[in-house]
Parts: sequence; C-alpha cells; structure tokens
Amino acid sequence: MARPWRVAIVGGGITGLAAAVRLRDRAPTGTEITVYEQSGRLGGKLRTGELAGGPVEFGAESFLMRDPAGGESAAVTLIRRLGLAGSIVHPTVGQAALVVDGGLRPVPGGTLVGVPGDLDKVAAVAQPAAAADRDGGAPLLPPDADMSVGALVRDRLGDEVVDRLVDPMLGGVYAGRADDLSLVTTMPALARAARVEHTLVGAVRAAQAAAPRAPGAPVFGTLAGGLSTLVEAAARESGATVHRDAAVRELHPTPTGWRLTVGPTRDPRFVEADAVLLAVPARPAARLLAGPAPEVATAVGGLDYASVALVTMALPEPELPELSGFLVPATEGLLIKASTFFTTKWGHLRRPDGLALVRASVGRYGDETSLQLTDDDLVATVHRELSKVLGTPLPTAVARHVQRWGGALPQYTPGHLGRVAAARTALGAAHPTLALAGAGYDGVGIPVCVRSGETAAEEIITALGGSAA
Repeated sequence: MARPWRVAIVGGGITGLAAAVRLRDRAPTGTEITVYEQSGRLGGKLRTGELAGGPVEFGAESFLMRDPAGGESAAVTLIRRLGLAGSIVHPTVGQAALVVDGGLRPVPGGTLVGVPGDLDKVAAVAQPAAAADRDGGAPLLPPDADMSVGALVRDRLGDEVVDRLVDPMLGGVYAGRADDLSLVTTMPALARAARVEHTLVGAVRAAQAAAPRAPGAPVFGTLAGGLSTLVEAAARESGATVHRDAAVRELHPTPTGWRLTVGPTRDPRFVEADAVLLAVPARPAARLLAGPAPEVATAVGGLDYASVALVTMALPEPELPELSGFLVPATEGLLIKASTFFTTKWGHLRRPDGLALVRASVGRYGDETSLQLTDDDLVATVHRELSKVLGTPLPTAVARHVQRWGGALPQYTPGHLGRVAAARTALGAAHPTLALAGAGYDGVGIPVCVRSGETAAEEIITALGGSAA
C-alpha cells in the first residue's frame, strides 16, 4: 500500500493556509500537510488586535466580495467553506474623500481605480486633458504589451488625473506610484479593454461593462469577529500540522522529493516531503530556490517591496465627517497617504462610549524615511496632520498602536506577469513538485492570495499524480 503524500507549505499567511485547505479537500485521504511559519503567529498581514478594549485590524481590513468577472470572490468562497459566511459584514459608510489643496473632496464616481469613464464627474478634483484622448485608429495597448499605469493615463488625460486621482488610489493599495506600477498586473480589466479600445475613456467604460455590479451590491466585506477568525478557521479546517517559529532555511531535492532544513543553524531539523509549496514573499523564496533553481531564484528575487506603518488611535468623541476615510496625493506633501475612520465605516465597530478608532497609513515606495521616526513621533505627526486635514483639532488619543510592516507590499513594474509566468514555467519543468504562491507573484488582496494558494495546491496534486478536479 502506498504511503500518504507529504506536502510541506512554507509560510502561514492566508495564501499558505488557503493552500492547506485546498489540499485537505482535494488531495487523497491521509495526505500529510505541514505548515512552517517563521514568526510566532499565523495569518501574515491578517492580524486582528485590540485597542481601548475593542477589536481593530492591524493589517488588512477587508476583502472584495466579487471577482473581476463578477462572480463570488475566492475569499468569500473560502469563508463559506469554513462556515463563516454568517459573520460577513459590509461598510455602513462607503463614501471616501481625497485631499486636494489641503481640503477634503469626495472621491468622484464612475472611475476605475481613479481612471475616469466620465470626464465631467472628476472635474471637481482634477481637470482632464480631454483633447489628448483622441481616437488614433488603433488600440491603446498592443497585444502582449505592458506599460505603467501612469504613463498611459498621463499620455491620454494629463498629469492632474494621475497625481490627484490615480496615484493616491494606487498608493492606498500598493504604497507605490502610478508611474512605476504595471497596468497589466494592477489593473488587468483596464489592460484587457485597452487592447481593443482606441480611447482611455472608452477602455474604462468597456472594462466596467464587462463586470457589471448590481445596484446596491456591496463591494467590500469583512468578518464581524475580525479577519484573524478566518486565519484560525483555515488552520483548523485544513487539519495541517502547524509549526510556528520554524524558519525553513534550505531546500534540497532528493530522489523521492525534497529535504527541508528547519530551525536554527546550531540545531537544525531535516524534514522529508514529497512536494513543497512556497507561500512566502519573493526574497525569502529566492533564497530557498537558490540551490535547486538558481535562474528562477534570480528572477523571483528581483521583485522589490514597499514598507508601511499603520498608526491607529482611539479618540474620545472626535468631530469626524461622515466618510469611510480619505486618500492623500503625494503632491499634498503630507506624511500620511491614507486614513480610515473605522468606527464610521464599519457599523459593527461603533462604540457606545463614543470612542472613535482612526487609522492612518504612512510610507510610500522610494520615500520611506518617515518610517525611521519613533512610534511617538509617528503618532504625533499623524495626529497633527489629521487635525489639519479635518480643519479641527482632534482630541488627545486615549490609546494608540503602531504596526510596522517591513517589505509588505510588492511593487509590480511593467512586464511583471510575463516574468512570473516564465519563472513558473522553468520551475515546473525542472521541479514540478515545487510551487510558488502569494502576493509577490499574483497580486495583492485577500481574494488574490487565496486563489494563488489554491491554484498552487492544485498544481502539486497534479504533479504528485492525483486529480485536482
């Protein structure tokens, strides 16, 4: 009788845990799944904490409800699989604002990550160079080509649309700049439309029409118990053996699979596995790949990341606008790049004692000197800038928390998806039982990471001779 499969997952974030659940559901009965997490906690950038006696997210705060084709997102499907669908809640206040010339203006409707499909709707925030978006008789983007979001939008609609709309929206997600980020990776729907349409406005409208949203349907969701409940449920339902504080330092192929070197240099453990799924950021993955697949390691290790800090404050009865939060263009010269009014945005977080939870994000790629400030200085600066933007002094915080995420957000330069596809093809040809998954390859956001982990799990099942159907 053949022994059960042994699959090692390196990385206990939501990508690795989603992969573990998929393996449990679709791999043969008895498959041994082991998760190795370098830190002392699971979940990666999903981390629910506590501030002033109430729950608050110190990492990702929500997930998209729908996938790009309009169906249920992979995050929602996983949540249903884990029995948590009844805990999904949606924002009670959805309107956000932009800081323009020092004041708040509502984020205009009808845009795709800030790129307008109706120029009149954005006029209060930015003046588009409409004359530049003429039909030149050919699609905006040639087949198989990629370019930066900023290059395309600046060329078609001018600088103000990029600087005041697109850049802050992309910065809120990636902590990067529109002029550096890949169109195909960060805005795939727009890229597909741009291969057909001859104007940018036309491409935005086509992309929106391709994935229509039912009126009133929620865009975002979170879990009433906090996103850490998703982490806990995935770890539990996967049935995986989980090792925390377990750094995988080396990876070597063997005649029957893989040998992992786990733990400190002075006291290593050697673990045998039939297949390995790397669900860690690109640079740690590259270090593990350096021995078995050096060319893939070089390609993967070239991906850069941005670091951010999230400053959360509990404020007693502040005067806050009825907004979910606001985004800050880099041209405004502020340290903060975004702010979320948690207890306004999420009705289930509102407190009878009047305390408001407000979070601000600090740190842009290529300009991260602000992250060298002490926690006290970061909190003081954020408090001062929030007061300035809101036009009223905020009360002194009764509690605060600073969460620093070093190397948290991948920076996808043009051509990223092609490079990743080539690296995966080379890795699959040389080592089919070794797979890559995570935000560093497939994009940010909980649904993308879940799907990435599930896809890698299915690849491993196929490589080991099973059926992922």
